[in-house]
Amino acid sequence: MSITHLLNEFGAFTQGKPIAITDVSLEEERLEAFEKGYQAGWEDCVKSQVDDGRRITADLVQNLQDISFTYEEVHAAIMGAMQQLLQEITQTVLPPISHAMLIPHVTEILHDLLEANGRQPLQIAAGPADLAILRRLSAEIPDLACTLTEDPTLASGQVCVRLGESERALDMPDVLLRIEQAISGFFQQNQRIVA
Repeated sequence: MSITHLLNEFGAFTQGKPIAITDVSLEEERLEAFEKGYQAGWEDCVKSQVDDGRRITADLVQNLQDISFTYEEVHAAIMGAMQQLLQEITQTVLPPISHAMLIPHVTEILHDLLEANGRQPLQIAAGPADLAILRRLSAEIPDLACTLTEDPTLASGQVCVRLGESERALDMPDVLLRIEQAISGFFQQNQRIVA
């Protein structure tokens, strides 16, 4: 059995009418082909620019998101390190400094009280830890009638100065506590703002 009936036969072409092309019609065909090619090229160019614009916009958005995310990471890392540093300063550096500043603070209080009230009997009450330092102060001002009293209820850094009817208290532990609270409050507020 043959399969020739399934295949097309190309051997015998039918002769059609010859087409006559003139110079004018040939030029018109060329211009039309040029216009179609030019229009297709223009459309491809516009499509390419639109696609490039979309890609550039998407890349820009992604880069801005990356920068924002990186800024947030850096900000959080810096704030965490600063918080730890400031807490260590308030716990290890400031207590010895506040202890060293006890005499200048008491001297300032004495100066203010003496200026406001004149020379009167002076009483200074302090805890056992600060009494030795304050004895040194009273020895440095010999013409001042000063009575030092030990008050076991006062902690280190707490001093009470009485001159006549006036009284002033110095509470260095409270100052340190307020500094710690201010630092802690700052970082808590900052975390709420960032979140």
